[in-house]
Amino acid sequence: MYTLGRCVLLLTLPSFISTLAWADPLEPKKFSDFSYYVLALSWQTGYCQSQHDHHHQESDFCKNQQDFADKRSFLTVHGLWPSLPASVAAHGVDEKRWFRYGCSTRPIPNMPMVKASNKCSAPVTGISLEVASKLADIMPAAGGESCLERYEYAKHGACFDFNSNDYFDTMVRLSNDVRRQALGQFIQQHYGKVVTRAAFDQAVRESWGEKAVKAVKLSCDGNPAYLTEIQLTLRANKINLPLHDGSFATQKHPGNCGTAFRLDAVGF
Repeated sequence: MYTLGRCVLLLTLPSFISTLAWADPLEPKKFSDFSYYVLALSWQTGYCQSQHDHHHQESDFCKNQQDFADKRSFLTVHGLWPSLPASVAAHGVDEKRWFRYGCSTRPIPNMPMVKASNKCSAPVTGISLEVASKLADIMPAAGGESCLERYEYAKHGACFDFNSNDYFDTMVRLSNDVRRQALGQFIQQHYGKVVTRAAFDQAVRESWGEKAVKAVKLSCDGNPAYLTEIQLTLRANKINLPLHDGSFATQKHPGNCGTAFRLDAVGF
C-alpha cells in the first residue's frame, strides 16, 4: 500500500543507525507522563502570504523571500510540542489551556511567560553552533530579530528540561524525514498549484501508511484557501526513531483546508 514510503525508510535507516553513535535521544527529565508530540511544519510561502493578507508586521524572512529549486525547502519547522502531561492535567488543566500556555501554565509548570509578540525576550537556548547551523536551514525564523527558537523552547521545551541540542536536533531530523518521503515529492511536484485533500492524503499514505493520514491536521487561510501549516501527531515513545507507520497517533481534527487548497508560491 505504501511501498515507496517503506523503500525510503529502508534506504535512510542505515544512515540513521550510524547517527545513533553520537546523537543522544530526546528525553524529558520532568513531566514525562505525556503521550504524543505535535510536529508543526509551516508552509513558509503560505505563512508569509497570510501575514501580508492580514496586514501583520512581516518577518524579515518574509520580506526577503527567495525562490529555491527544491520547493521542499519551503516546508519549515514551527515547533515540536509535547502533549498535556497527566501530572499537569491532575491539577485541572485541559488541553486547550495547555497548548495555549505551555510551560507557563498555572498552577504548574508555572514558568515565566513569553509573549509571541516579543520572542527575543525569551532566554537563549544554549544550543551549539553546529545545531544552530542545521536549524537555520529548516527554521528560517530562528535567531536574528525573530528568535523563534527561543520562544519555542521557552513555551514547549524548558519545563521538560530537554537538552536543547537534542530538542532542536530532533526537529531537524523529523523535518528531513518528511521532506525525503513521498509527501516531500508531492510538494515539489505541485508547488504553486491547487491540490485536493484526497491527493495530499494519498501522498501521506504512500509515505507512512493509513495511520499517518489520521495523524495530519492542515491549516489554511484565504478564499480560495492556501496552505499555511501541517501538523503531525507523533507517539512520544517513538520520537527517537525514523518516521514509520507506527510513529503516528490520531489527530482529533483534520484542519480547515477543506477539499482543495493551493500550495502557495513565493511572492504576494
